[in-house]
Amino acid sequence: MTYPRIPGYRAIWFDLGQRTEFGSKYSGALATYTSNHVPLAVYAPEVNKTFFVYGGTPAADERHLLCMLGCYDHNTGELPQPVVVHDKQGVDDPHDNPVLQIGPDGRLWVFVAGRGRTRPGFVYRGVEPYSIDNFELLREAEICYPQPWWGADGRLLLLLTKYTGVRELYWSVTSDGVTWSEDRKLAGMGGHYQVSDARGGRVITAFQMHPEGNVDRRTNLYFTQSDDVGETWRNVQGDVLDLPLTDPHGPALVRDYASEGLLVYLHDINFDAAGNPVVLYITSRDWRPGPSGDPRTWTVAHWRGDKWAFHEITTSTHNYDCGCIHVEADGTWRVIGPTETGPQHWGTGGEIAMWVSDDQGTTWRKTRQLTANSVYNHAYVRRPVNAHREFYGYWSDGDPDAFSPSRLHFVDQQGERVRRLPNEMTAAAQPPEVVDCSSDAQV
Repeated sequence: MTYPRIPGYRAIWFDLGQRTEFGSKYSGALATYTSNHVPLAVYAPEVNKTFFVYGGTPAADERHLLCMLGCYDHNTGELPQPVVVHDKQGVDDPHDNPVLQIGPDGRLWVFVAGRGRTRPGFVYRGVEPYSIDNFELLREAEICYPQPWWGADGRLLLLLTKYTGVRELYWSVTSDGVTWSEDRKLAGMGGHYQVSDARGGRVITAFQMHPEGNVDRRTNLYFTQSDDVGETWRNVQGDVLDLPLTDPHGPALVRDYASEGLLVYLHDINFDAAGNPVVLYITSRDWRPGPSGDPRTWTVAHWRGDKWAFHEITTSTHNYDCGCIHVEADGTWRVIGPTETGPQHWGTGGEIAMWVSDDQGTTWRKTRQLTANSVYNHAYVRRPVNAHREFYGYWSDGDPDAFSPSRLHFVDQQGERVRRLPNEMTAAAQPPEVVDCSSDAQV
C-alpha cells in the first residue's frame, strides 16, 4: 500500500456544535486535540528528529480528517511533506486524531483513535526504523482516547477509553501489536477522562469523574500508577488498588473538587526530579464558555512524597485552554499554554505564554508571551516525549467563531523562537517559517 504525501502541513478545523451565548463549547484549532490523546510527538535522538502526528485535512478550505505524520529534522532544519497514515473517509471530528509512539527497534507506531462504538480505532506500525514512508496495519478495535506506553520488559501498555453507556477507562497489553490481552477496566465511576505519562517502565495516570455520566459535570482528581505493565495498579502511596475503581471517594482520590463546586479539565501529567507526579489542569465553575465559568484557574497538583500540594499559576478565558508542563533537569518547571486573551475572547485558546517556577510549582512567573496580535486563537499546546530544546511545545491556531484555515506551530525551550509549519510546500522538504511574535498578522 502506498501512503500518500500532502504538500503542506494543513491542520483540521472543527466545531463541536454546542453553541451558547458566548460561542461554542469548543471549536477552532483542534489539530492537536484532545489532551486525552497522548503522546502526539516524540523526539528520537538516534536520528535527531522530532516525529509528530496531528489531525490534518487535504486543503485549508476542507473539513475532512486525515491522520497525519510528519517530522522535523534538527540537523537540516527542514520538514518533509507529511504522510497520510489513515484517511477517516469523510469524518471531520478530531476525536479521531492519532497518537504516536516509537518502539524499542525504532519503528513508529501510530494509533488512530475511534469514536464511541460506531467508528473503530486502528493501530499501524512503520515498516522501517525511523521512517514515515510505509506502514502495516496491525489492529482494528474499539480504541478511544489512546495513550500507549512502553513497559520495562518491552511490552506495550495501551490506556484507552471504551463507551459502555459512559466513557470508562480500560487498558490492554501487547508484545507484538498483533496479539493483545483482553481489555481490562481500570475505572468506572460514571465516566472519566485521563492524562498519562511513563518513565522507566512506570506508567502514571490522572483522571477525573463524570457524575451520572455527564461529561459537563466532570470533577474530582484521581491518580493511579503501574510499574509492571498493568499487572497491578497502585495509588500514590503505593497501596494496591482493587479494580475496577468504582468508589468516587476511594483510595485513588487526590482531591474532592465536587464538594467545592468545581469542574476539572485535565491538561498534562509529568514527573518531578524524584519521580513524583505533577498534574496540570484547569478548574472552572461552568462548562459553558463565557464569564459564568470564571475564574478558570490553571492549577498544579504535586505529590511531595507525603501529601499533595496544590498551587495556582494563572487564569484564562476558556475551559479548553489546554497547555503542557515540563519538569527540567535543573529544577525548572515550565508551562506553555494559551493563558492570555486571544482575538476571539471567549473562544477556545488564546495567545500563548510561557510560565516558569523555580520552587517546584509553589510560585510562578510569566517569562514570555510567545504570540501576540494574532489573527486567530492558538490552542492545545502539547509536550513531546523526550522533548528536544528546539521543539518544546506544539500546537495549532484557528478561529473558534467561524471556519478558518488552521496552521501548526512549535516553539523552543526558552520561548525565543516560534515557528510555523508550511501550509504549502513546493519541495520534498522545506524549513518552517519563523513567526514575528510581536505581530502574527500573516494568514
